[in-house]
Amino acid sequence: MKFTLKTVTTEAKLLLIGIPVFLWTIIPVYHMFLFAISERDSATSGRLWPKNPTLQNFDVVFNQKHFYLGHFWQQLGNSLMIAIAVGLITLVVATTAAFAISRLKVRGGRTVMNMALFTYFIPAAFLAVPMYKTMANYGLLNNRWSLVLAMVTIASPYCIWVLKQASDKLPFELDEAARMDGATPMQLFYLVYLPLMVPSMVAVGTYALLLAWNEYLYAFLLLSNETDLTLAVALGNFLAADDSPWELLMATGFVYALPPAAIYYAFKRYMVGGLTAGAVKS
Repeated sequence: MKFTLKTVTTEAKLLLIGIPVFLWTIIPVYHMFLFAISERDSATSGRLWPKNPTLQNFDVVFNQKHFYLGHFWQQLGNSLMIAIAVGLITLVVATTAAFAISRLKVRGGRTVMNMALFTYFIPAAFLAVPMYKTMANYGLLNNRWSLVLAMVTIASPYCIWVLKQASDKLPFELDEAARMDGATPMQLFYLVYLPLMVPSMVAVGTYALLLAWNEYLYAFLLLSNETDLTLAVALGNFLAADDSPWELLMATGFVYALPPAAIYYAFKRYMVGGLTAGAVKS
């Protein structure tokens, strides 16, 4: 490979930007792991590496040996169930809506999409109280499905927009050829549209899943029973104590961060390609 002054300069600039960004990103994760493997008395000692590293904190978490961890596995399961349900339902809603608006050209479809996107002008936190009131009116408070419905409502407009933009880039000749062969709209949807939209569908499904996994405010408002809480809300209980067990909080948080990290890295090529598929129209 031939190196030129321009190439070396460009690489140097990228390193000067990339190294600080990497450190800025990884240092909080390192400190979380540092707390997680520290003994209780040495967790806040300020050392770059604990004097006596231990995995005892993870044993406490996995075996639910602390008062605040009495429902750890159930709360982790709640988080997983809610996140998967939000991802799947959002995917169904967004995919069918984008197909109807982009390919079937239903009347008023673009207006509905634009009105849905308009809701993003209102911060999600401002909608928390109306959402709480709505769920109360329908008797859904303290029900995990209330959080699922709330998160689907928040995630769907953006996902519809992404899939609609990606759908607009598909050649309409494919639809015309399928119709000439006698394909119905449902056959067009299943046999032509879905196979071509897989990358974008994986991207928006993953986006919705991670959005629900990391949600705190709506989960805190809509759920109150210990057995129904998500682990994100349960982690807040650690801060209610006068002498918070930081080492257990960080160990639990580290475990809680692993599933979304694994999901993201498993589908990151779809995330990058799918979410930018409709950024520029050809």
